[in-house]
This record gives sequence, C-alpha cells and structure tokens, in this order.
Amino acid sequence: MHKLKIMILFLTILTCFSTFCFADYGQYIWSGYDVTAPTSSNIGDAENNNKLGLESPSAILIEQSTGQILYSHNIHEKLRPASVTKVMSLLLIMEQIDSGKLSLSDQISCSQNASSMGGSQIWLDTTETLSVSDMLKAICVVSANDCVVAMAEHIAGSEEAFVDMMNDKAKELGMNDTTFKNCHGIDEDGHVTSSYDIALMSRELLNNHPSITQYTTIWMDSLRDGKSELVNTNKLVRNYKGATGLKTGSTSLAMFNLSASATRDDLSLIAVVMKSPSSAVRFSEAEKLLNYGFNNFSFKQFAKKGDVLKQINVAKGVADKVNCIYENDSGVLLEKGQDKNVTQEITLDENISAPVYEGQKVGEIKYLLNDQTLDTTNIIAQNDVEKLNIFTMSTHIYNTWFKLLRN
Repeated sequence: MHKLKIMILFLTILTCFSTFCFADYGQYIWSGYDVTAPTSSNIGDAENNNKLGLESPSAILIEQSTGQILYSHNIHEKLRPASVTKVMSLLLIMEQIDSGKLSLSDQISCSQNASSMGGSQIWLDTTETLSVSDMLKAICVVSANDCVVAMAEHIAGSEEAFVDMMNDKAKELGMNDTTFKNCHGIDEDGHVTSSYDIALMSRELLNNHPSITQYTTIWMDSLRDGKSELVNTNKLVRNYKGATGLKTGSTSLAMFNLSASATRDDLSLIAVVMKSPSSAVRFSEAEKLLNYGFNNFSFKQFAKKGDVLKQINVAKGVADKVNCIYENDSGVLLEKGQDKNVTQEITLDENISAPVYEGQKVGEIKYLLNDQTLDTTNIIAQNDVEKLNIFTMSTHIYNTWFKLLRN
C-alpha cells in the first residue's frame, strides 16, 4: 500500500510537469440552436395610434425588465400626476433603505408641516412616531400625504431638499417631461410629468428595489395596533391576477391616474394611464393594457447570472479545469406563437492557460434573429486558477500527498 501511494505521488509530479510545459489552444463556436423568438426585429415599436380605443388621453405599456414599449398613446404629454408622484418618493426612500442609510425599524417623527397635509392621510400627530415600515405601508396602501412628507423631512431635512433629490433623480433617469414641486402630488402649478416618465420611475423602483412589492401588494391591513384600518386605493391588487402594484393618484385637476404593474409567467409589465375621466375608467384601461401585453407577448429567459455553462481545460495551472458561467441574465421579449427564427451562437476558448482570474472573460453568447443580435452575454471564469511554478507545484504536491496519507 505504501508503494502504491509513492507511485501515485510520482505520477502526480509527472503530470504537473507535463501540464506545466505544454499547452493546447483552441476555440469553438456553437450555432443553430432554435429558441422562441418574434418574426421581426421591430417588436414593441408601438405606434401612437390608440388602437385599443382608450379614453385616457395618455397611456403607455412597457415590459419591465427591458423597458421596451409595447403600447404608446401620447406618452410625452405633460400632465399632473397627482399621487403617482409618490412613486419617485418611494424610490428615494427605498434607495436609503437598501443602501443601509435607513432601517425599516427606524422611528420617524411627524412635524407640524407633515401633520397639516390635506388629501389622503392617516392623521399623523406631532406627538407620535411610526416605523419606516409602517410609513411605507401607509404611503403604498392609502397614499398618505402626511407620511410621505414626514419621510421626506427625515431623509433630506426638509421637503424642499427632498424635492431637489426627486428632480435630480428624474434627470438621472432621463425623465425629461418631469418637474416635481412637491413629494406628495397635491396639485401645484408646474408640477407635471408624462406617462412615459412615470413608466421610467416605476420600472426603476420595481427592478432595483423589488421588496417594495411587500407593501404595494397589500390589499387590507392596519396600523397603530389595529386602530387604523387600511384598504388599498389600487383595486387591481385585489382583482387582477399577478398584480404587483403600483400607485394610484387623483385630484380634481389631474383627474384619475394609475401606474399598474403585474407579472405572469416570468413576464412583467407596467401600464400607465393619465387623466382618465373616472376611477372606473383608469382601472379598466390599465387592465386592458396589461391584458394586451400578456395576450400578445412573452419573455424568454435564456440564461441566469452565475449558472454554469460548461467546464474548459486550463493548461499550466494548479487545476486543470475551470467552470464557465454566465456574467449576466439574458433574455428577450417575444411575440407569442413565433418560435423558429432565433439562434444562439457561443464563442468560447476551448483551452486556456493559467493564470485564470475570477470574472475573466473567456467567451460570449449571442442570441440572433435573422442575423441581427438580440442580446449578448459574456461567459466568464467562475474562480481563480493559479499558474504552476516551483512554489505552487510544491504546494500542489504536498496537498496531494497529504490527501493520500489521510486515505
């Protein structure tokens, strides 16, 4: 047995030297793998023709993950958003939470200014405090103006400073139709946005801070140990399959607005309607837009970030193989029923030489439709592989010998 272990060790040393001295290089391409796809490359180039016959003067439907426009009707018309304004306020609050600057358990006090807000409210008192979590619940479920002002003052020191943050974020997101004058949406001259811009900030909130749906999907709840009952102003949360939110808004001047989001079968959509003539119309037309999306489109995910594609050989390394993984998620939006025209092409180094570094690009995968690239994802090394040298080879031999002795 002892002689067998020595022989194995000798072969290990021989293998190390062999690997250290020789390398084989190569590359291969896979292609022709059929996956679901649309028949044309202009999918989602929505015409501004209101073919659904909407009464709302402005409306948009987008796919959430890509932002692709599926339906467009006067999407850049500047209108009063009412409480849909709070989508931006919620976005800034969630950024504070997810960055660690704010905790859901933090207690928020109420200023005289916040308690004096009109419109939708939970009648905050200057003598009480609520947790950030309860504040979010009140803002998302009943559109509480007093709570959103209290949060704005806590984060920025004043509502005015918070509104500056809102406008800065709007510019960052490319919301060129938008000027915020307050954080709650009560009518104010010059406080305007568009259905397109509302879709942009709604997408930013849902994509980057998905935990907000823990609040936006609440139908009924309560605060203050059950003393304050809450019922969601967004009826779709109760009545529409897959609804994830997002925010209602209405005033006498703005009329009835809604940013509605829903997910079914991995397809996430955001529908925005503005200045609807009635509350019933805003819900029915948002539902009509969402139905249009779910009935005509699907989302096909090809790869998930971190999934292993395969192993490739490593020459001159302390390990002879490394896992190749997808750097990012990959997927495309498809028209339903069209599934024969997309191919995938993978370019990957078959053999590489050490050193290999975690995250190092070793290839890429393309998804194509009629020779037009729909999506591209890098293929990267999952981990480091050190280059063999006297020290690493000695360590490798020692580790191999140690394992043999333990067996």
